[in-house]
Amino acid sequence: MNELFDWFGMAANWSGEDGVPVRLGEHLWYVFQSLVIALVIAVPLGLFVGHTGRGSVVIVAVGNAIRALPTLGLVTFLFLLLTESELATVIGLVILAIPPILAGTYAGLRATDRGVVDAAVGVGMTGWQQLWKVEVPIALPLVLGGVRNAVLQLVATAAVASYVGLGGLGRYLLDGLAILDYAEVMAGAILTALLAIVLDLLFAGLQRAVVPRGVRLAAVAAGKGGVNAGGAE
Repeated sequence: MNELFDWFGMAANWSGEDGVPVRLGEHLWYVFQSLVIALVIAVPLGLFVGHTGRGSVVIVAVGNAIRALPTLGLVTFLFLLLTESELATVIGLVILAIPPILAGTYAGLRATDRGVVDAAVGVGMTGWQQLWKVEVPIALPLVLGGVRNAVLQLVATAAVASYVGLGGLGRYLLDGLAILDYAEVMAGAILTALLAIVLDLLFAGLQRAVVPRGVRLAAVAAGKGGVNAGGAE
């Protein structure tokens, strides 16, 4: 434990190309790139499938298959195929991030009360208006929940970038193991965990700010109703 405190107390570990700020910035960059690309792919697809109901079986099957892929093996394969470290890493992370975002978006829309949708149809809303004015606002808690899940997975898995010669917090894990410096390994793990916690708190705050209060209260009420029903059974 003293060695760990010594590692964090060394000025050399907080400056230069191998310093914590640089490695943290690299890690965040991989997460940011992957998240944006995954959002561009998964959210429109989830909205389409959730709104129309078409292709839901295929989406579930593909999502489950992707979840089973080992990210490190996938990144290594892509690196050997593309010979480009960052591209291989980002593609691997995007593939990892798509299923939770897609599942959250699809589930959010399908969970929308059909009576509310029917009422929107009854007042003459078009399909586009139903989607953006009714379904999406109600589905936001689950959509953002899927995004938060994806962010946590990306932060934890972006460490694989170090295995194909890139930076990020994973360098501390890989380099520490190479020289049996377990204080460095623990520091890398702690920094990664702290980053995941901070980002999750930020997204929790965003979720609270973006989701309408009425929708939040309805979601809480629905959750309590489900618990009570489960207890009654």
